[in-house]
Amino acid sequence: MRAQQQNMKLLALLPVLLAILTFGQSNAAAGSSHLLCYYDGASFIREGLSKLTLNDLEPAMQFCTHLIYGYAGINPSSNKLVSTNEKLDLDLGSSLYRSVTGLKKKYPALKVLLSVGGDKDVADEESSKYLTLLESSNARIPFINSAHSLVKTYGFDGLDLAWQFPKNKPKKVHSGIGTFWKGFKKIFSGDHVVDEKAEEHKEEFTALVRELKNAFRPDGYLLGLSVLPNVNSSLFYDVPALINNLDYINLHAYDFQTPVRNPEVADFPAPIYELNERNPEHNINFQVQYWLNNHAPASKINVGIPTYGRVWKLTKDSGLTGLPPVSDADNVGPAGVQTQTPGFYSWPEVCAKLPNQANQHLKGADGPLRKVGDPTKRFGSYAYRSADDKDENGLWVGYEDPDTAAIKAAYVKSKGLGGVALVDLSFDDFRGGCTGNEKYPILRAIKYKL
Repeated sequence: MRAQQQNMKLLALLPVLLAILTFGQSNAAAGSSHLLCYYDGASFIREGLSKLTLNDLEPAMQFCTHLIYGYAGINPSSNKLVSTNEKLDLDLGSSLYRSVTGLKKKYPALKVLLSVGGDKDVADEESSKYLTLLESSNARIPFINSAHSLVKTYGFDGLDLAWQFPKNKPKKVHSGIGTFWKGFKKIFSGDHVVDEKAEEHKEEFTALVRELKNAFRPDGYLLGLSVLPNVNSSLFYDVPALINNLDYINLHAYDFQTPVRNPEVADFPAPIYELNERNPEHNINFQVQYWLNNHAPASKINVGIPTYGRVWKLTKDSGLTGLPPVSDADNVGPAGVQTQTPGFYSWPEVCAKLPNQANQHLKGADGPLRKVGDPTKRFGSYAYRSADDKDENGLWVGYEDPDTAAIKAAYVKSKGLGGVALVDLSFDDFRGGCTGNEKYPILRAIKYKL
């Protein structure tokens, strides 16, 4: 009788035990966010402090779940996947591929993928080889075979498709007659059309992904998609048809505003939420919601976070407040000392221009920028220096730092998304020069928040 009573008690407790077990499993799943780290091999051949060697790269691997190495490209004659560094005989000749995948010996849980495209494979805008390849099933075959061969030969765990689709054209704010005339011109000029064959290319890309996954599946290779900045997802990606053949989607939801795209107006490059009276699509939340609304599992979506800033040159007409959007900017700001790219600063280059003991008494082009944080946690940080009496030395920088990156990681966590894609390790402070010898501060901030 007593044994029967004990059995009854156990049966009564069974639902509670199951609930506890399920809760524990869901918590474990929620705590297993992915952190996919991009490493552009071109940084291996830079000069000076921006050169990122494999020895410099290794400390980051304790934080990354995936390393995405780029970039491979397409040979337009053979339609095969090739190294974009062939002229330097770097990837294949010097076996940097093997060195990168060799990191798995020390970090066995790390997955290393090869990325193709990434806006690094120079393409002719008039006849993009990335679109031409899609249009022929015969052209897709050598691409798929070469991709499988490269992945297998060099020990990669899969392929990342950072496909170079045509970009959205920059949208400018017009008023009154200007708005009417702009719309009137578009009716005849067709300059609003990004790709006249977008619907066909969408179907063909779906076929490519399906064929690639079928080739990869026997070996268990991963296949991921990187949606590059300013590529319209609704034009080129059939989400329901793609999703089952992809292991992840990295949304590179940044660079909405850059001095190249919008030379006359400085504005937040990568806000989380919609800015007042701006394009409602130019924010992380819109991009994420689009994929969720089209039945992409949250667990497969990763939000791209950059490790750099975009720089505009300000004029006397830009005003003194720095409050974006700042009009009357004068195109790209001067290149950073390390990265040597106009309109672009890595995080260490931004950090060096913020107020510190070394620059507090300097003037002119060497003077510190005024930092403005984001108490709303919605849009991002910026720093600026108004133009002087000679209409010189004015700068406006919208950038990512450890604090804003942590805020975005918190957004990812609150949405139950798969994780974060960090772009790029070589623009984080991998030497620890800005933060008291703590290397990779943006990467660390994201990892700790996740």
